[in-house]
Amino acid sequence: MIDLGISKLALIGAVALVVIGPEKLPRVARTVGTLLGKAQRYVADVKAEVNRSMELDELKKMKDSMTSAAQEVQSSMREVGSEFERSVSGGTDTVQTDVPAYEPAPPVYRHPKKNFRLKQKAVPQWYKARQGLRSKAQSGAARVARFRPKSRFQ
Repeated sequence: MIDLGISKLALIGAVALVVIGPEKLPRVARTVGTLLGKAQRYVADVKAEVNRSMELDELKKMKDSMTSAAQEVQSSMREVGSEFERSVSGGTDTVQTDVPAYEPAPPVYRHPKKNFRLKQKAVPQWYKARQGLRSKAQSGAARVARFRPKSRFQ
């Protein structure tokens, strides 16, 4: 790694000022800064891509181990099931082994009770008017103005 201290940076700046000149130095410094920023972003992107690929490899290994464990459990369950069937069929002669396994019935369609096209609980306008309920939307300021007590001078 390049060891740059404050003294070395000052020396580089002085040489650049003499070689490039004071007129072009700010533009050159901006260009160098943008190039360094792009290089840093590129390095960060490469690091992130390497980390993602490493994590992906780890996830693939974990997936393989999980699938192998699941297959082992499934094979052991088959062995237990076959042992159980042998013990049941060998113990009694009245058990039927050709009976199909229990299968749940498919769900039955039930018509919804509510007709979504009709309003079920709409209050009629004549009832709202008779009871003094609001029939139209009003802003808060309009509602306050409506119920504000009248002054004597109006």
